[in-house]
Amino acid sequence: MMNSKMKHVEGTDKGRVVLYALSTCQWCRKVKELLKELNIDFYYIDVDLAGENDRKEIIEEIKRYNPACSFPTLILDDNDSIIGFDEEKIRERFK
Repeated sequence: MMNSKMKHVEGTDKGRVVLYALSTCQWCRKVKELLKELNIDFYYIDVDLAGENDRKEIIEEIKRYNPACSFPTLILDDNDSIIGFDEEKIRERFK
């Protein structure tokens, strides 16, 4: 799902990269900063800032990859995910 409210950060195309975050989450901010540092093209949405109707839909989407629905959830090419701020795993994935 590509929600129209997603924000786009331009960078090098490394496949479809979508970050589900919370605006108040320091770990979510760290993932955004790391993706920017690595110059990765990605989309993100701060779920807590989405409207109520959108939020329900977004949470269902997150649960497909992360049943615990924790943040940050990074979805890679619609088939893989990195949950939480795992700097090593993120760097490894995009090197």
